[in-house]
Amino acid sequence: MRQKSKHGLTVLLMALIVLALISLSGCDQADTAKTIPSATITIKDCAGRQVKIPAKVERVACLCPDAAYTMAMFGQGDKMVAVVDGIKRDIILTDMYPAIKDLPVPKSSGVINIEELIGTRPDVVFVKRDISGSEAETEKLEKVKIPFLVVDYNSIEEQLYAAEMIGQVIGESEKARQYKEYYLDCIKRVQDRIQDIDPEQRVRVYHSINEATRTDVAGSLSGDWLEAAGAYNVSAQEKLKLLEGKYYASLEQILLWDPEVILVNETGVDNYILTNTQWASLQAVKNNKVYKLPSGISRWGHPSSPETPLAILWTAKTLYPDRFNDLDMAGECRSFYKEFFGMELSDEVIQNILYGDGMRAARQ
Repeated sequence: MRQKSKHGLTVLLMALIVLALISLSGCDQADTAKTIPSATITIKDCAGRQVKIPAKVERVACLCPDAAYTMAMFGQGDKMVAVVDGIKRDIILTDMYPAIKDLPVPKSSGVINIEELIGTRPDVVFVKRDISGSEAETEKLEKVKIPFLVVDYNSIEEQLYAAEMIGQVIGESEKARQYKEYYLDCIKRVQDRIQDIDPEQRVRVYHSINEATRTDVAGSLSGDWLEAAGAYNVSAQEKLKLLEGKYYASLEQILLWDPEVILVNETGVDNYILTNTQWASLQAVKNNKVYKLPSGISRWGHPSSPETPLAILWTAKTLYPDRFNDLDMAGECRSFYKEFFGMELSDEVIQNILYGDGMRAARQ
């Protein structure tokens, strides 16, 4: 009896040891799973930086308008957890994604409120060069280990790369490809019709950005798309005044250029130019050829706008109406916003977009 009892005790002890080992093994596996980092991918941003980010991005802080517009265009606007204040003024965008109105704005005047940004728990942050070029601001992001990607461009080619890069980040590479295809097709459609016009004989255009005397230079996105649209950009080859990263022409210089057409992108600037006696001698003013660029999700042709291909078509038709009399801009709008933003626009909204009316709330 004593031997049987001893044998039974041995079996029981062995069983307990086996169970304990299995239990410990299970704990080790669970602990290992917790410590394995989530999958990452490496993205090259617009500054050429190689940045590791989560393979699946769900929360994005858009500290530049370019990224916010592109995310909306790719149907991922609901992933935004922080924005810049300016996009809250874009009426169609905030109609599409009402939550934007209440999102935090952790950046102001080139400075990040890092505590507020941390509170949004972003997987990645999109920034412009005002942040990436500041050692103090990048140090904030690096210290809290939030991966950031620079969105910055000065040409059509660079803008298309930025869209491609954003598409990679949010898992919409196919939509980025479709956007690039449409963009390049718009350029080709215009170039095919104006290629016989000598560059020196093209319509002379002055392009006003936000303020009457603020304009663009060669080596800028605005200069690039105006050339693609067939404009002779009077400011492109001139030396302009640089102030806080913005270029300005004097009124005296604009009078010497005497453009045939003036394009503006800010509400009220067109009326100011048409009614101000100091601008009255310009042939564009005399002939009532001062036009406000359309405004939809954003202001067409603005440096941060994804609607640049539409701006190219509209400008070509405005400058050369006889060559583009069959170009239906209302139809072009309807198909663009449906294909890329998933929006069914009414005739009234399309007309408001083309006239740039009521699409952007007044600055508070």
